[in-house]
Amino acid sequence: MGKKKFLRRGWFGTTISYIYLTLLAIIAAFPLVWILLSSVKSKAELAGDPTVFFPKHITFENFRIVFEQLNFGRNVGNSVLVALSTTLVAIAISALGAYGIVRFFPKFGRKLTRVLITTYMFPPILLAVPYSIIMGKFGLMNNRVGLVIVYMSFSVPYAIWLLVGFFQTVPIGIEEAARIDGANKLQVFYQVVLPIVAPGIVAVAIYTFINAWNEFLYSLILINSSEKATVAVALKSLEGQEVLDWGVMMAASAVVVIPSVIFFMLIQKKIAGGLAAGAVK
Repeated sequence: MGKKKFLRRGWFGTTISYIYLTLLAIIAAFPLVWILLSSVKSKAELAGDPTVFFPKHITFENFRIVFEQLNFGRNVGNSVLVALSTTLVAIAISALGAYGIVRFFPKFGRKLTRVLITTYMFPPILLAVPYSIIMGKFGLMNNRVGLVIVYMSFSVPYAIWLLVGFFQTVPIGIEEAARIDGANKLQVFYQVVLPIVAPGIVAVAIYTFINAWNEFLYSLILINSSEKATVAVALKSLEGQEVLDWGVMMAASAVVVIPSVIFFMLIQKKIAGGLAAGAVK
């Protein structure tokens, strides 16, 4: 018993824990670091000895080719527009839907959330043809709006199911106190309830944004113009070249991965802040 406490609370156990977590962090970050370092290597260096970890000479020629010759910046803009639009609309719909389920239809809401989550039983490829037919009838093929609608059909059900659990933790007494102080229903929702469930909102934002940013299948099917293609499709198209330029591929991969990492790094502070605020409240 004494040894267990020593390992659990003593300096030795803490050291082992930090070493273990450090190793996991290195393993998780290694692919990203490899992509970034390979993207600044010259073609000759990649062809000569691609296993060398650090580049001998740093060059940004690969990024110049990606943005100037391949016009990858346009595809990045398309993905940012689609992912942000999907995230904002999904948060608005799911927050209102989850709050309505918890406060106005609690019994029906439990059954509804189970039905919503069953939509994830169907693989995306199974719904590709029906979605294509529907988007074609509404004139939304090769349209970023149609792509946002399709992404929302997958994101909103899961987001509502996730947020229902967060809204259930909000005491009704807090809302009643705000109503007594003169706040209307919208003010109670936006100024009282949403700050408490901020960690859930942030989790939904991360999930929705990253899924929309990385999605490939529906972007490939519904968008047939290179000017409107997302980064996932543009990156895949590089593999179709007769001679694959690994330097350009690594630079394009870095452009695809970095925004997701930056988005998560910026928003993770709000996760911790929201959890702390929720605990205090």
